[in-house]
Amino acid sequence: MSVTKDDETYPRKILQYMEGFLISKTLFAACELGVFDHLETAERPLSAAEVAQGLGSSEDGTRRLLSACAGLELLTVQQCNNQELAVVEVVRWRHVTLRVKTIPRGVGSDEEMLKFMHLMNSIWNICSKDVVTAFDLTPFKIIYDLGGCSGALAKQCTVAYPGSTVTIFDLPKVVHMSRKYFVSSQDKRISFHEGDFFKDELPEANLYILARILHDWTDERSSELLDKVYRSCSPGGGVLLVEALLHEDGSGPLTAQLYSLNMLVQTEGRERKASEYACLLTAAGFTNIQVQRTGKIYDAILARK
Repeated sequence: MSVTKDDETYPRKILQYMEGFLISKTLFAACELGVFDHLETAERPLSAAEVAQGLGSSEDGTRRLLSACAGLELLTVQQCNNQELAVVEVVRWRHVTLRVKTIPRGVGSDEEMLKFMHLMNSIWNICSKDVVTAFDLTPFKIIYDLGGCSGALAKQCTVAYPGSTVTIFDLPKVVHMSRKYFVSSQDKRISFHEGDFFKDELPEANLYILARILHDWTDERSSELLDKVYRSCSPGGGVLLVEALLHEDGSGPLTAQLYSLNMLVQTEGRERKASEYACLLTAAGFTNIQVQRTGKIYDAILARK
C-alpha cells in the first residue's frame, strides 16, 4: 500500500511531531528538576532567580523552562513590582531530563548536516512566502541571504520579486551541499558566496536576509553581525530578520517559548521579543524598524539604513 503525501501537508505534520517532542521534554524536564515540587513547597510566588537558586540550575535556563511551562499552562506567571513571578498550578510528572544546566556543543557529520538542510528546506517551503511577502521588497534588487542554507528562502524571493537576484552566503560545506542537492544550476538569479559571515567581509547589497540566524547567538554576537551588515549595506538598503517572536509580555506564543528552550541545548542563543530585536538593530544604526507578525511560526522585521 502506498501513501501519497501532499508537499505542504507532510512537512507540517513533521513540525507538529517535533513540537510534540519538545512539549513532552519540557514537561519531563520540569518534573525531574523538581520545578513543581519546589514551587509548591515554597507556598508563595517565586522569581526565576529564586527557583534557579533553589534547584541549583542556571537562571537563564530556568527562566526559559518556566516560560515554556507557562505557555503549556502547567503554571501561571504574574507580575509584581516589575519582577516576573511563577506560581505553580499543575503538578507532577517524572522522568526524562532536558539539559538545563549544561549546553552541548559540536559539529555534525555530513549526513547530519544534510538531514538538517532537508528539515530547513521543508520548513521554508511552508513559511517562506509569508515572511518574504510580509513587506514589499521590490525596491531591493541585490539581496544576500546570510546563512541561506538550502536556498528555499532565496527561491521564494526570486518568485515573489522577479526583478531581484539573491546570493546565498554560507559556509563552503553548506554551499557545496546546497548546489548538489537543492538549488538547480539552471536558476541564474540565485548565486552563491562561500564564507563565514563573522570572519569574512560581506559584499555590498541592497538587502540582507537573516532568517533564523540571530536566535543562534548571544546579544553580543548578534550585535557584531548586525554592525557588519550595516557597514556593508548600501545607502537606503535594509535588513530583513526572520525569527519566531515572543510576545512582549512573555505570555507566548508557545512554539516560540519551546524553541527558546530548545536553543538552550542546541546553541548559545534564544528567541527574543520584537523590542529586543529592535534594540539590537537600533544599536547597529538601523532605523525605520517595522514588525510584521505573520500568524505562522516565523515573523518578519524590516529595518533600513
